[in-house]
Amino acid sequence: MKQFAVIGCGRFGSSVAKTLYSLGYDVLAIDENEDVIQAIADSVTHAVQVDATDEASLKSLGIRNFDVVVVTIGSDIQSSILITLIAKELGVKYVVAKAQNELHAKVLYKIGADRVVFPERDMGVRVAHNLVSSNILDYIELAPDYSIVEVTSLKEWEGKSLKDLNIRGKYGINVMAIKHGGEINISPTAADVIKRGDVLVVVGHNDDLQKIEQRG
Repeated sequence: MKQFAVIGCGRFGSSVAKTLYSLGYDVLAIDENEDVIQAIADSVTHAVQVDATDEASLKSLGIRNFDVVVVTIGSDIQSSILITLIAKELGVKYVVAKAQNELHAKVLYKIGADRVVFPERDMGVRVAHNLVSSNILDYIELAPDYSIVEVTSLKEWEGKSLKDLNIRGKYGINVMAIKHGGEINISPTAADVIKRGDVLVVVGHNDDLQKIEQRG
């Protein structure tokens, strides 16, 4: 199972950390503010008050052993860059960093960030879902329990019709549209066949959508 470390637990970072934890992953939350750590402690696996710009502190937490480190300190650009650099130098395989603007993003990529996100464009929840599932392309939260998800077709679905797949019966979700190449079928019928590379736009309860994410 993947292990995640989220550094910086403001609104965006907390959203990422809590969502990853709710999806069943090990999450270490790191922030230098003790109140912030106390507030998130029950919503993640571990929460630690640490100054993440201190290389020795991050090293002592075993940060290099985490599969993904998410650096969500965006307001303090200098700290964001320094922590990203430290994480890569300590051997973290995949670092996702939050950027304030395009210039900040450029610097983050230059020093080794594997992915840069903009909170205005990428909700914390959406980023979390994308991190844990390779077949989830986009994620829109409709309500606390219901979402719309773009999901690439699973291999076992290829060549089968929606009727054969019985996605609603099997997963409890509804297929709203099918994207194939540049074309979008916005009212798929039971007879429509799923082809390789198709993207399904589905809606359902988050618990049911999670079953598909775990298959990806």
